[in-house]
Amino acid sequence: MTIRKLLVANRGEIAVRVFRTCSELGIATVAVAAPDDRGAFHTRAAGETVEIASYLDAAEHVRAAAETGADAVHPGYGFLAENLDFAAAVQAAGLTWVGPSPEALRLGGDKLAAKRIAAEASVPVVPSGDPDATGYPLVIKAAAGGGGRGMRVVRGPAELDEALAAARREAAGAFGDDRVFLERYLERPRHVEIQLLGDLHGNVVALGERECSVQRRHQKLLEESPSPALDSALRAEIEAAAVRFARAVGYASAGTAEFMLVGREFFLLELNGRIQVEHGVTELVTGVDLVAAQLRIALGEPLGFEAPRLSGHAVEVRLYAEDPRSFLPQGGRIERLALPAGVRVDAGVEEGDEIGLRYDPMIAKLIAHGSTRQEALDRLQGALAETEVGGVRTNLPFLRWLVAHPALRAGETTTAFLTDHPPLSAPPPPPPAEAWMGGWRLNLPAAARRPAPDVEATARDAPLAGGSGTVIAPMPGTVIRVLVAPGERVEARQTLCVLEAMKMETPLVSPYEATVRAVHVAEGDRVATGALLVELNVGEPVAPP
Repeated sequence: MTIRKLLVANRGEIAVRVFRTCSELGIATVAVAAPDDRGAFHTRAAGETVEIASYLDAAEHVRAAAETGADAVHPGYGFLAENLDFAAAVQAAGLTWVGPSPEALRLGGDKLAAKRIAAEASVPVVPSGDPDATGYPLVIKAAAGGGGRGMRVVRGPAELDEALAAARREAAGAFGDDRVFLERYLERPRHVEIQLLGDLHGNVVALGERECSVQRRHQKLLEESPSPALDSALRAEIEAAAVRFARAVGYASAGTAEFMLVGREFFLLELNGRIQVEHGVTELVTGVDLVAAQLRIALGEPLGFEAPRLSGHAVEVRLYAEDPRSFLPQGGRIERLALPAGVRVDAGVEEGDEIGLRYDPMIAKLIAHGSTRQEALDRLQGALAETEVGGVRTNLPFLRWLVAHPALRAGETTTAFLTDHPPLSAPPPPPPAEAWMGGWRLNLPAAARRPAPDVEATARDAPLAGGSGTVIAPMPGTVIRVLVAPGERVEARQTLCVLEAMKMETPLVSPYEATVRAVHVAEGDRVATGALLVELNVGEPVAPP
């Protein structure tokens, strides 16, 4: 059994990444493109392209495979990658599915079922249930998916109903499933994940971990391997738990078990039944081509190797078209793009391409490898200094700031990193080296710490109002809710309307107590960055027109 022609049911950098391995293996490739994505970068990297109605339409991918004579389908990540019905449809059409079985996707992908299976396999999980069981703060999570979609942090009962409604809407839009559940919220954990490979013969190996704690809106910004928080004993313990869970669900393919780490305690978050965005970090420290491994596993070949030893250190950052402080997505045409030499670059666009409103705004991933963590970070810092992007606003200034930050350099990262160190803020001065820095200072009270952010914190705290009492769109998107009318009195921080971009909701709030003078948008409107949404009157109330 062989794969002669492979269709990638995805777009952007992951499609191009899969095409690269196929080219090395002599496998022909097929790209798909939605009507609003014709001519995109990934279509120019494939042997042939088929237009489909939507990336979320499973039948369209199967049709495209049949039309082109493709005999296998790789789902990439996102879209339908962890959709068990899509996996079943591909197999029912007689095509090779490059991913875990529908049953493994069902067991591992449903977070409620996964928590039960993990407990039975002696894998620690975070307590979940109703608010009386979890207490506050708690986090609402989508049962059918991850990536921060459908996720809300709730710090008190007054916030619960609105957060539940928003989480369900977002989960339904992202995964076609509005089920959510409540879980205890850990304020400042590390996010550590284990890369797994399993074959169809019951073999499962762990390929080390990735530290992914630096995040915005529960989506990762920097990943590295190995984690500076793990020693060999703790690494072995977490890897063993990940392998137990993968075997419990019958997992075969590349997958990732994600954990929260607090001290030396760890808790399973989820099993991602697909290749991860950050898989290149693991490839650089193990020498294993994970896409090639996926293809061999799909053909029924045994793994044929034990877990490799990690060699050196690798670190990755994601270059996005987004505001470097608020992380709100930005659109526009890339007029200049100079990507660095000397590090691995997995790009999703080229100079001249348009960053649109409907898809992930990633431009490229930059991945550096070195014999030590310091060397890898230094190489990445140099690569970021060489990088140039013109025509669209990006997070490049933030990435340069992050990689040079002393706390990041010291390995002191948690999921609250960007709360403790606001983006582009001045780093704290180094502590004095006097003798009084000795052990007796441990008796002093701990410094006050702010709560870790909820999923919408950066969006809500962005400067949304101009001096004239206007609320403008901080990003391109679609207005999905309008919650006020002219003449209505609003409180400070009250939500006025909600924008959706990249399947994520962003509430826009009043910066002060005011009266609504005018509303310039309706639900369903698509708006550009800077569009006038709502006018406010801080003085006397105005009568509705």
